[in-house]
Amino acid sequence: MPSRLIATSLRSMLLFFLLAGSAVKSDELTLAVALGLSQQQAAQTYQPLIAYLAQATGRDIRLETSVNILAHWQLMRREAYDIVIDAPPFTAYRAARMDYTVVAKLPDVLSFTLASHVDFGILDPSELIGRRVASQPSPALGALGLINLFPDSVRQPHIVPVDTHVEAAQSAVDKRTVGAMLPTSLMANFPDLVPVYTTEQLPAPGISVSSRVSPDQRERIRQALLNAQNSPTGRAMLEALNVPNLEEAANDTYLGLETMLEGVWGY
Repeated sequence: MPSRLIATSLRSMLLFFLLAGSAVKSDELTLAVALGLSQQQAAQTYQPLIAYLAQATGRDIRLETSVNILAHWQLMRREAYDIVIDAPPFTAYRAARMDYTVVAKLPDVLSFTLASHVDFGILDPSELIGRRVASQPSPALGALGLINLFPDSVRQPHIVPVDTHVEAAQSAVDKRTVGAMLPTSLMANFPDLVPVYTTEQLPAPGISVSSRVSPDQRERIRQALLNAQNSPTGRAMLEALNVPNLEEAANDTYLGLETMLEGVWGY
């Protein structure tokens, strides 16, 4: 009898701790980022942002990163994230189809450049047909740019998939590939690469918040992001992101850009 009582008590205690653990986790906000960094780089870069938003909201923030863009796309479609920093088409997709609200954006605009090592003397994108070009795979923005540039499936470069933009650039620098597709802003870091083609400019990546987050919390997040330069922790966060400030943005900022994902599995 005592042993049964002890077993029952242990089961009750286990259930209590499981429920308690769930309650703590349910009070967390998840922050997802998919901007072409490795998981280790993302953890380092966005830690100050996590601390800053935790201070602003009074809630724990957990960073969510994916091993690659395909994994991010699958998790994003399950509405698994509370706050997301993402490329323009994905930000637009969430605003249009998943009831997310855009609260801010990174400054300036975004474009991608198809680049090649200066030694190859590539002057025109057509010279890369059938040759190795490194890029994050579809539905990453760089890959979508390549598909748009080379719409004929039999007259395209041979895409060498990589997980990060730096990997793409380094493969071209090392001449393991003849070209690479990378954010134009990274070109200055790789002087041996020359531009072959640059895509049209889009709004810089946006920050959007799920409808699961209360309007009050959403507004706190918005105000904290837009006024980050006014506090020491905010300035530390901006320094880590390598930007002077964050800019105002709304769903209309990205209106229609979700159509760039047409043809992507699960769109």
